[in-house]
Amino acid sequence: MIYDGHCHVASTDFIPDAFLGDVAYGMHRRLDLVAAGPPLDRLHESYRAQHRDHDADRLVAEMDAAGIARSVLLVPDFGYVMPGQPDLAAMAQRHHEIRLRHPGRFWVYLGADPRRGEAGARAFADLVDRFGLDGMKLYPPCGYSPSDRSLYPYYEVCRSRRLPVFVHTGPTAQSLTFTTSEAILVDRAARDFPDVPFVLGHGGVTDVEVSSYLAAHRPNIYVDTGGFAGSPVVGGWVAHLNRLFRLGINHKIIFGTDWPLNQLTGGLQGLVGEIRDGGEVFAGVSQRDQDLILRENLLRVLSPASAAAAGPTPGRQRSGATA
Repeated sequence: MIYDGHCHVASTDFIPDAFLGDVAYGMHRRLDLVAAGPPLDRLHESYRAQHRDHDADRLVAEMDAAGIARSVLLVPDFGYVMPGQPDLAAMAQRHHEIRLRHPGRFWVYLGADPRRGEAGARAFADLVDRFGLDGMKLYPPCGYSPSDRSLYPYYEVCRSRRLPVFVHTGPTAQSLTFTTSEAILVDRAARDFPDVPFVLGHGGVTDVEVSSYLAAHRPNIYVDTGGFAGSPVVGGWVAHLNRLFRLGINHKIIFGTDWPLNQLTGGLQGLVGEIRDGGEVFAGVSQRDQDLILRENLLRVLSPASAAAAGPTPGRQRSGATA
């Protein structure tokens, strides 16, 4: 049984077209440095066409083919930096409807932005309670530090409901800032809220040295592998993941793909097949550690109610505040 801790609904209903265009622009610039690539408008339209899975039907089909039982759907809040995104209440409602359409397949982490203030924290709490949401998603490249004190009312909501906080780290769309997405910036918040699990999105792929150091020494910090197949890493992603799984922090690594990025690299079935059956990714890694990475660690950071939704799993134990 495999759980994917890092997915998005590939839909222009949730991801602003401005963000898709920004990503296409970055891709266009990189391609032009190597060889003449397709025109920017064609790249943008191609990327937009990949984001029409509005009810997650295609994602579920990919999960079925890959043998992924459940996934976390992340709902970023781009409202302060990009036009065209529905409000958080509308996106929470839609993601709730997607869960009803595909029962037993998804957990949902809702976005937040500290500039919405304490009223935003109260609205976040209301949406969590109304729809039974499972965590919070932060996107610091929008212009704030994950340790900004204005986020503390949100963290109090997460602490009271035992929800994990998923924090994007590393590079992103060209127009957003990278300086607030450094992994080390999570440290103060993790220290001030030791019983809240913090998951460093992409922490197993970018800024790995700092992310793995934090995971090794902060009991409530975890890293995920989101975006591994699309990141420029030495020797390719297969060798990179094997190096990551030999760092001694497998009790803190959560498997994640960052779908829909995988549409550009052959889909979930090929990626998961290479991980599960290829032999190299888990070479020298014990079966127990493989189970932790592919399933158990995600269950550990989820609230007891959210973890219970996955059904009984031998040896399950919540360890958000233990090393």
